[in-house]
Amino acid sequence: MSELNILGVPRNRKFSPNHIGNDDAIFSLTAKELEKMGCKVRISFEDDFLKNENIAERHIFTMARQKEVVKKLQALEENGAQVINSAFGIENCFRTNLTNALNQNNIPVAESYIVPTDYTGDDVFDAITGKGYWIKRGDFHAIHKEDVSFAASREEAREILREYALRDIPDAVISKHLIGDLVKFYGVRGTDFFFWFYPYDNNHHKYVEYQNINSASAYYPFDAERLQQVATDASGAVGIDIYGGDAIIGKDGSFRIIDLNDWPSFAPCRDQAAGHIASIIYEKFTKSN
Repeated sequence: MSELNILGVPRNRKFSPNHIGNDDAIFSLTAKELEKMGCKVRISFEDDFLKNENIAERHIFTMARQKEVVKKLQALEENGAQVINSAFGIENCFRTNLTNALNQNNIPVAESYIVPTDYTGDDVFDAITGKGYWIKRGDFHAIHKEDVSFAASREEAREILREYALRDIPDAVISKHLIGDLVKFYGVRGTDFFFWFYPYDNNHHKYVEYQNINSASAYYPFDAERLQQVATDASGAVGIDIYGGDAIIGKDGSFRIIDLNDWPSFAPCRDQAAGHIASIIYEKFTKSN
């Protein structure tokens, strides 16, 4: 294998809520796997990447999410550089963009509506029936715990929207709360790697609120191969190769995607995942030469 010069841009720690160590770990493992394949890997942190006016590498792998970094990566892509995950795909994972993309591509998702944070109407709340609402900031990923909040009533939902508005968040996604088993998944599009698990069983503190609302997992039977296909389709709809997300499995075995993220931590499976991630990066970069 000939040497390939690759730039790696890891995620700024403020965009890794509760997962700083895990995000660092999967990125480092991927870089090591690429080096084993004969690649020369240079690492540039997000702030340094922004300051550097002359990026020599034409092949970049990244977990970056800072908006300025994403824009710079997009400009590099438009000028012929290859970036994985694509910076356009990363931007497509911002909540409002994600909601639109999944709906437009007929991915089974929770019923969701995009509203400005100064929304005071009743139509959306009237349309969503059930136990409550999930309110998510629309313009970005979750940075703070409050960026994904459960509201048991429309009054609580409006208070969350007001708090978003005070933080200059322009829009929000209001989603129906789904009853069923929460399943988390990780995948690498273009490979056979797919890993899913029940986060409650792994003491994922991030999901304590959902467990408190929905109670313990009932372990409803479902078609895991079908979940893999839908997750693959969802990642293709937004244009990312390295992805993770969450789904709710209903009592009848049906499921809906409630979240999708570009390059998550792969925490429970990173040793297995790193080789697959590196392989798809290497394959795409060498095919483009």
